[in-house]
Amino acid sequence: MSDRAEDTVRDYYDALRVGEPLEPYFLEADSTVKYGISDALYGYEDVAEALREQTATTEDWTIESHALVVDEREGFATFADEVTMAWRAVDTDDTDEERHFETRWSGTLVPAANRTVVSETDEVDEKSTWRFTTMHVSTAGAV
Repeated sequence: MSDRAEDTVRDYYDALRVGEPLEPYFLEADSTVKYGISDALYGYEDVAEALREQTATTEDWTIESHALVVDEREGFATFADEVTMAWRAVDTDDTDEERHFETRWSGTLVPAANRTVVSETDEVDEKSTWRFTTMHVSTAGAV
């Protein structure tokens, strides 16, 4: 994780592409919300569970950012982007389905302390890192 909000967004895209865990990018709070193309998730536990399921049932992700803007302020950051995303859904019945969407992403990030043990005396180094507290992904097609 990075100490810059923009790097966190880009790191999230990279983690999605390669199938790494995504839940560490979200704030562990009841107020965390993630809207996806076909779901609405409220609270960190629901978000984390859905992301673990997504990682387990999809592969071959393509994420192409076209217009990322990030506004980092004291205590929060916002982001917006147009993203081409595609993946292959891996069904339990051994059938694969390819999906492709032109999407819009937006959301809010907040700094969160990342505690790291730095010595045997349990001293900790608290570094501010960014976590998503809201994320909204929708299709950009005409309604």
